[in-house]
Amino acid sequence: MLNLDESFWSSRYQLGYTGWDIGSPSPPLYQYLCQLDTKNITVLVPGAGNAHEVAAGWGLGFRSIYLLDISDLPIYKFLENIPSFPRNHAIHQDFFEHEGKYDLILEQTFFCAIDPDLRIEYVKKMHSLLKPEGRLVGVLFDRLFQAAGPPFGGNTVEYRELFGPYFEFEKFESCYNSIPPRMGQELFINLKKN
Repeated sequence: MLNLDESFWSSRYQLGYTGWDIGSPSPPLYQYLCQLDTKNITVLVPGAGNAHEVAAGWGLGFRSIYLLDISDLPIYKFLENIPSFPRNHAIHQDFFEHEGKYDLILEQTFFCAIDPDLRIEYVKKMHSLLKPEGRLVGVLFDRLFQAAGPPFGGNTVEYRELFGPYFEFEKFESCYNSIPPRMGQELFINLKKN
């Protein structure tokens, strides 16, 4: 198993090796948040990094939105940039140790960052963190990478086998509004907890 621990990710931030960070919220996730009628749901963004989606959600009026990351470096930066954000909503913790219940969990470059050997544990943990009828919404890579990861890719067959026992697939389709470098390489998912 790969050792993708706190020191690994903190060193990536310190050295500026953050190719996953597009510098703004992911368009599919931002557009999804924009079309939600209710803002009083509880939202988690795990592996949030610089947390552009959290900042966007906060700006849209979601007051029960939480960011979680294994490295404290991006969390400190986020809190400096958005001083109005509640400090207790910025959680420095390993995702697999986190406890809580959420209506919505946003997936943005977290699944592809964990060791593929942990993917079934990821699915089970997501399921346990969601309230009944809760949703896991986001984007997954629909491609393989030649270089050793992270990121780690995958395909629709693998994802259906992984998520199928735990979630109802409300949307599972090619992402039409990816950023240009990722166009045709992402799937948009909207999965409801079984």
